[in-house]
Amino acid sequence: MAEHNELGQLGEELARAWLEENGYKVLHQNWRYSSYEIDIIATKGKFLHFVEVKARNYSRYGHPEDNVGRVKFKRLQRAADAYINKNPGHEWIQYNILAITFFTNREPEYFFIEDVFL
Repeated sequence: MAEHNELGQLGEELARAWLEENGYKVLHQNWRYSSYEIDIIATKGKFLHFVEVKARNYSRYGHPEDNVGRVKFKRLQRAADAYINKNPGHEWIQYNILAITFFTNREPEYFFIEDVFL
């Protein structure tokens, strides 16, 4: 497996643990429909959360969340629409980004952006 795939997989596992530690109930991880994928689908309170996870090694030239642009966000919305159509009954939804930055000599850094809309 390529290094960036391993980093992404580790990021998603850490993201799941971080969300659960922060009161989210994870319903699905890597939920797929057609060509769409949602990294994590979770609930907290009255909200259904669609979480895009971005993980990468530290770079002074950008942050993981910078890799979520309009095209990626539109794909997340289409996937969320498909999920809601297959699983109705969720009154409130929210799109979130959980960015994880890995460092050489310290623990990863988490940056959670709630209620994203691009």
